[in-house]
Amino acid sequence: MTNRIEHKPEQSTFEIYVDDVLAGHADYTEVGGVRNFDHTVTSPDFRGQGIAGKVVTAALDATRADGLKIIAGCSYVEKFVAQNAEYQDLVA
Repeated sequence: MTNRIEHKPEQSTFEIYVDDVLAGHADYTEVGGVRNFDHTVTSPDFRGQGIAGKVVTAALDATRADGLKIIAGCSYVEKFVAQNAEYQDLVA
């Protein structure tokens, strides 16, 4: 299986595809240099495969590269950041 992650800033989302099938996404709103990740979804067929972690990792890495901070408005992102110390510096 091949994973591909696409950032779609016009839709304020990061999407993850598995073999060209949309498997999940991490949505955000951006205001004043801060991305509030407020919704993370994994499609039922792809649950239990680490899809959410992969898309959130890519989203946070891209946010860091863009020089922005985050708010973990989504419980999954909040838990992910708490468990991965390397992303705690991104919290606004």
